[in-house]
Amino acid sequence: MRIAIFSDDSLPDSTRVHAKMLHELALELKSNGHEPVILTPGHKAQSRLVVDFIDDIEVWRFRSNPTRSGNKLKRAITESLLSVNAYLAISKKVATRPFDLYINYSPTIFFGPLIRLLKHRFGGYCYLVLRDMFPQWAIDEGLLRKGSLITKYFQFFELFNYKTADCIGVMSDANKRFFQEQYPQFDNVKVLYNWTSLEPYRENISDEDDIRTQLSLENKIIFFYGGNIGHAQDMGNLLRLVNSMKNHPDAHFLFVGQGDEVDLVVEAKDRLNLDNLTYLPSVSQSKYQSILSQVDVGLFSLAKTHKAHNFPGKLLGYMCQSIPILGSINSGNDLVRFIRDEQAGYVYVNGDDSSLFSSAICLLEDSTLRKQTGDNAYRVLCQYFSVKSAAAAIVDDSHQLTVY
Repeated sequence: MRIAIFSDDSLPDSTRVHAKMLHELALELKSNGHEPVILTPGHKAQSRLVVDFIDDIEVWRFRSNPTRSGNKLKRAITESLLSVNAYLAISKKVATRPFDLYINYSPTIFFGPLIRLLKHRFGGYCYLVLRDMFPQWAIDEGLLRKGSLITKYFQFFELFNYKTADCIGVMSDANKRFFQEQYPQFDNVKVLYNWTSLEPYRENISDEDDIRTQLSLENKIIFFYGGNIGHAQDMGNLLRLVNSMKNHPDAHFLFVGQGDEVDLVVEAKDRLNLDNLTYLPSVSQSKYQSILSQVDVGLFSLAKTHKAHNFPGKLLGYMCQSIPILGSINSGNDLVRFIRDEQAGYVYVNGDDSSLFSSAICLLEDSTLRKQTGDNAYRVLCQYFSVKSAAAAIVDDSHQLTVY
């Protein structure tokens, strides 16, 4: 099959987990004899369409303003134009060799119109990989007002995405139940777990990449958080843990990433004198993998106000490096099944600070426990979250309607 993968970000420049996930999916699809093409926004100064190859994967970059602008209005406008800019760039090229399968990764919610038009003109099957129920989480967090004009605007495109999809793949059973409660009109919903390659990072650590030497952490147990630092993560939750661990000099917290709560982290570090916390801005994918291979505990946090049940992609990176997991979730999230029940780490409902602290102390003081839970995390990864399984599930579903 000829397969188009739509993403709002891509390698090699992206620091986001989903860019890596989609690249690995493309590699797996190619290894199975398919022809994947990643379609993604490029730069505003480029020609209308730039085609290049990364690891022998064809990538089409259409001209676009930055989709990660710090200005929310500019970002909304840019993303709203994704389908228009992409269609102008790719329509003639697609006409010569249409796609059989469209894999639409959401977020963003704005590729729906493009895929609807391509399906109408050329046919094909659309698999929506739904990882983030926007704008619902923004309403839950109070960032958008329910019933407002802008909220209705986003909800229009959200529903357009769902209506365009032949199959909607959500992250977990709990998410499937929540989705079907919210949108009972859609009966084409399946569980598609997040995925990753099962190969850990095994490169020798250069002096340039040795974070223990660079940050003077040679004898520390490093608690690591990597990824988006925003409202959806509730970084205040992790900052409370950092503050409570100040009297344990063997522990150090390293936060790496970007987002709209970076200022909160930096301000709290200064205000609370958090000498046990280091913040670094986003790094390249290779640098990130190198860091993962050097840390001891992987942290995550989800805002307790969430109604949807996210499975943060960062957890797969932790699992792949056999790192024990420590984190907080919203009530009802079935992440418990994969972490606590599988003894791959410790997870609590956001707000249970005392339990989070107690487990952090256990992981700090017991190297055998860290080793055992880390090994269990890798076992869970292999059992549920391989890219091979994800690719097979998407292709198998596409056989239902696609004729090629």
